[in-house]
Amino acid sequence: MPGYDDRDGKIWMDGTLVEWRDAKVHILTHALHYASSVFEGERCYNGKIFKSTEHSQRLLKSGELLDMPIPYTVEEINAAKDQVLAANGLTDAYVRAVAFRGAGDEMGVASLGNPVRLAIACWTWGAYYGDAKFKGAKLDIAKWKRPSPETIPTAAKAAGLYMICTMSKHAAMAKGCSDALFFDYRGYVAEATGANIFFVKGGEVHTPLPDAILNGITRQTVIGMLRAKGITVHERHIEAAELEGFEQCWLTGTAAEVTPVGQIGDYTFEVGALTREIATDYEKLVRA
Repeated sequence: MPGYDDRDGKIWMDGTLVEWRDAKVHILTHALHYASSVFEGERCYNGKIFKSTEHSQRLLKSGELLDMPIPYTVEEINAAKDQVLAANGLTDAYVRAVAFRGAGDEMGVASLGNPVRLAIACWTWGAYYGDAKFKGAKLDIAKWKRPSPETIPTAAKAAGLYMICTMSKHAAMAKGCSDALFFDYRGYVAEATGANIFFVKGGEVHTPLPDAILNGITRQTVIGMLRAKGITVHERHIEAAELEGFEQCWLTGTAAEVTPVGQIGDYTFEVGALTREIATDYEKLVRA
């Protein structure tokens, strides 16, 4: 498979479709130096992007939180995503929208004079965790902590927040794991490097309160599905010691979809009936 910089196809950049290989930015792009970048990951199923409007709304909100107003409306972003899918002839794909401060008159930390740019690409992307959907992913426990919302805008899907995710996933892969679980700055269970986490105990579901992590769109969707089934969902702070008592576990995210977890560190979980049911129901929902 060729690298992501060397493919056929089109990428939408600042209102225009350009050839994939020509979708470039200058080395002095502000985002490359100061992480002034926000993004969205979305999946298109059978020609329709799941929760497209919600993703576009969050992209604009993320830009606002980073003091980086994105010069497009939700409707314009939605249309651009559809345009790039059509241009690449894809009906089942992953869609990546990224907004960032480009090169301009300023190259210090302050960058109000630099343009805010938007690009959208799409490509085919299979199961994020490979065969983990069947046997359960294996997670390491990260040495890094998710930061306090007093130190960084944790409600934004900001590129800078993923630095420790990359580091932690690399460390996990070196141990033969698929991903890593973060605790937050207080020591509570937080999330994986690119997915929210759920646990099952006694027929009830427990998931971390999103007060220091991203409240994922897939997370919100799955909570709604569970409650529609009459299943009690506890959104709360979860202590590390509680991991031993949970029976099932799964991850949620646009890329991850609903992925069972079989192990976190020394703790093991069954890929149980509720996990399989939610994964199946989610698959049906996104393709409905």
